[in-house]
Amino acid sequence: MSIRSKATTAVASAAAMTLFAGTALAASPGAPGAGDPYFPEYGNGGYDVSHYDIRLNYNPNGDQLSGTTTILARATQDLTQFNLDFLLKVKSVRVNNAPASFVSDDGELTLTPRGGVRKGQDLTIVVTYADTPSAVKDRNGITPWTKTPDGALAIGEPEISSWWYPSNDHPTDKATFDVNVAVPNGVEAISNGTFVGQTRQINGWTRWNWRSTKPQATYLTFLAIGQFEIRLYAAPNGQPVVNAYSERLGEHTDAAKSSIERTPEVTEFLVENFGPYPFEAQGGVVTPDLGYALENQTRSTYDDAFFRRGANTYVVAHEVAHQWFGDSVSVHHWRDIWLNEGFASYAEFLWSEHVGEGTAQENADFIYDSYPADDEFWQVLPGDPGPSNVFHGAVYDRGALAVHALRVAVGDEKFFEILKTWLAEKRYGDATIEEFIALAERVSGQQLDQLFQTWLFTKGKPAEAPGRPADAAKSLSVKAEPKSRAKIQLTHELLGAHKH
Repeated sequence: MSIRSKATTAVASAAAMTLFAGTALAASPGAPGAGDPYFPEYGNGGYDVSHYDIRLNYNPNGDQLSGTTTILARATQDLTQFNLDFLLKVKSVRVNNAPASFVSDDGELTLTPRGGVRKGQDLTIVVTYADTPSAVKDRNGITPWTKTPDGALAIGEPEISSWWYPSNDHPTDKATFDVNVAVPNGVEAISNGTFVGQTRQINGWTRWNWRSTKPQATYLTFLAIGQFEIRLYAAPNGQPVVNAYSERLGEHTDAAKSSIERTPEVTEFLVENFGPYPFEAQGGVVTPDLGYALENQTRSTYDDAFFRRGANTYVVAHEVAHQWFGDSVSVHHWRDIWLNEGFASYAEFLWSEHVGEGTAQENADFIYDSYPADDEFWQVLPGDPGPSNVFHGAVYDRGALAVHALRVAVGDEKFFEILKTWLAEKRYGDATIEEFIALAERVSGQQLDQLFQTWLFTKGKPAEAPGRPADAAKSLSVKAEPKSRAKIQLTHELLGAHKH
């Protein structure tokens, strides 16, 4: 480089520094929340994350977690400081290789980088920490981290990351992930995406390495540590399948395997209805101690109670459907939860039709007839259930009736075109119920405001079951319980145990 070039570069750099100095007064702290109406403290403002590299050590003896998370992000505004969502004890923080001051307060880790941050600036944030997660509670006095007899479960919705890695904890800020966890030899550590391999360490520990290459919401990133039987193989489409079964399943083991091992088959069926599978791997994890099931991206987790009455592929259909509805296309706000649970519940109707255990219409009729008009069930609005009812049964069951009402109104051809178009256009993003309604009207060519107003936003039992006129004679086939109902009901009872 010539002297003149060096001088020009120096002048330009000085000008840039002067420009930032001149605008420093306009910089401000990033918002401590993402503005979600239900959970305003979730997430943060001022930056966008692209990648998390989580490198941890976990000792089941004493529930001791320690390690470092490296976050790659970009500032979306000039910042004097910004927040991460995190509850564990922090040892140190560096921003772009320089030590940064920090304050931890009730789940908000506030960072003050030296000299501030410019809009558009790339950020490398390194947080080192150590704590006992099961002993840490949030402002509501709860912890979703579960200490188990042989390890731990970091699984939860709508939040879990604050108990094992710092993040921008809201579905509107997705990122890719590398999760690397060292545990004592003989203990397994399972997470999302593809299994990159194991690394034996000289201290009698083994590091487990996992990689998620598609955009992923923070609450969908999980960790299951314990003693598991792990099955690795390729699905018919060539994708890696990773299934894991806790060695503590006991008498439920075979029923769990008879269900989870059919995940590629269920996925193939849903591809026909929803379009291409959006992720790089498939599978499932079954464990005691969870109490519900959760659609962790690429690898859902299931409590063993789902299989206490034998094999249950309905919960598999529900959770695999979430890979499209909830994981690939996520809620913009938690108020939009119907976009997740209504369609995952309807996938159970579709699976019931597919295996000949009851049509979608029979399932819809039975649900409609099961709740009297004065039941509180009809007072919860699937389209706006409120923060205390995000996982209410009405979001699942009435939510599925709303989906069936759409199918009846537009016909099968347009219905499945709507689903595939929605999932293609919103792939790897987030969305609102209003956006779905607008797309459904665009694809179908029909005005659907009244349909959605009735099923999603109006309290009380609608006068007609979707697809069945109010004055229709109720035949024995309508009154009869579809063969699939027992498993679907068990599935929803357990899913309903998942409360915020």
